[in-house]
Amino acid sequence: MDRAALADFLRRRREALRPQDVGLIAGPRRRTPGLRREEVATLTGMSTDYYVRLEQQRGPQPSDQMLAALARALRLTVDERDHLYRLAGHNAPRRTVEDGHVAPALLRVLDRLEDTPALILSALNETLVANRLATTIFGDRTGLTGLDRSEAYRWFTDPSTRGVYPPEFHETHARGLVATLRMAYGSLGEHSRAGEVVRVLLERSEEFRELWERHEVGHRFEDHKTLVHPQVGRIDVDCQVLFTQEMGQALLVLTPVPGSEAEEKIQLLAVLGNEEFSAP
Repeated sequence: MDRAALADFLRRRREALRPQDVGLIAGPRRRTPGLRREEVATLTGMSTDYYVRLEQQRGPQPSDQMLAALARALRLTVDERDHLYRLAGHNAPRRTVEDGHVAPALLRVLDRLEDTPALILSALNETLVANRLATTIFGDRTGLTGLDRSEAYRWFTDPSTRGVYPPEFHETHARGLVATLRMAYGSLGEHSRAGEVVRVLLERSEEFRELWERHEVGHRFEDHKTLVHPQVGRIDVDCQVLFTQEMGQALLVLTPVPGSEAEEKIQLLAVLGNEEFSAP
């Protein structure tokens, strides 16, 4: 572990970012160039003291999980992320579409989306990052582990996860999940996480087996979605998708028609967040 080089790299990357680059408000009387140390700590989920010690060359060796959080918070490219790992005395993660490192370009767009639900998905339909509105509607999926990270796995093994969509949309959504999973399976191979999801679902779900046998393949995102929130009811939104160049990640943006009832409901959710309230 090269403590001096790691500290210098973290400081320079922190100072190169502006608060608005990571979805923060700069505020008045800001003297610190770039982000403050406590802001980086908050973005990564570590204590401010821990991060300060890293920049002062006296912190412990960060774990893989901590380095991944730092790379995301500092909006590092894949090359910069690998450099960070090596400075901290770790091997750089193997570069695949499964490694979970969120594309900085998609993050920069997500950071600016505060008034509409938006989330970044992996090739396996794993939620990598979501803004507050998306979390309010779909729940916090970023902390899921194992097979539960895959929306396809949850959809076909836990019926309670389907409540966010009206019953009449279940078949369309299920076919889209399977088509996207087959795309990932074909690209990553049977020994990948995609292959593991497929093997388990073929054993556990007859519905999945029937859809898998159709051999539908492709990135499937409906142009229009109807979502269901337990307090405000049905929310009709249009769906726009922005892919990375290699199609490994997708930014999903859900927008209501201006002036519609759906827009009013999303505005209400934006104000109240995850608090419990009665539907108007």
